[in-house]
Amino acid sequence: MKENFFEGIVAPQFARGVLEILREKTKWGKNLRVLEAGSLPTSGGWMQVRAIRDGALVQSPDDALTAEVKPVAGTVTEEQSRDLLFAWAVCKHVRSNAIVLAKDEKIVGVGAGQMSRVDSSHMAVRKAGDRAKGAVAASDAFFPFPDALETLLDAGVNAVIQPGGSIRDAEVIAAAHKRGVPMLLTGMRHFKH
Repeated sequence: MKENFFEGIVAPQFARGVLEILREKTKWGKNLRVLEAGSLPTSGGWMQVRAIRDGALVQSPDDALTAEVKPVAGTVTEEQSRDLLFAWAVCKHVRSNAIVLAKDEKIVGVGAGQMSRVDSSHMAVRKAGDRAKGAVAASDAFFPFPDALETLLDAGVNAVIQPGGSIRDAEVIAAAHKRGVPMLLTGMRHFKH
């Protein structure tokens, strides 16, 4: 590092004597800005900040996978459970209004970044094509209406995982019950923008 030019250095900590060595560099060492940031907390103590017009969006990071998985419709098979948790983990990394279809721990269709969950569902189904039959679906946020869920079920999706939390959860769960499709609620949503 001593051989290169630096205006500033941010590190969790600095070993004794390192700053003195760096400041010996005559041309830039005296003007070096140093910030000892400390270690990152291992859970929940930090926030993500994104610039928005005239301000900032501050939110806790999406650093957990689920709060508590709770079955609310049907019974999930071991294979469905594995695929649902896989799709849910992938969903965490997809732009919001994400719908992820998976089968045999492989992604078969993704719909994301749309203004509505129904549009994301149509996109995921279209991309999956025939592979949607027998696949499972993960939604990064609750289904506000049964329509997006019905789009997935009409394509042959056989199990669903979603956070829940909509004022219409009962309608969405009833649609899953009516079609005989298992549904799990995670108790938390993913949020990637």
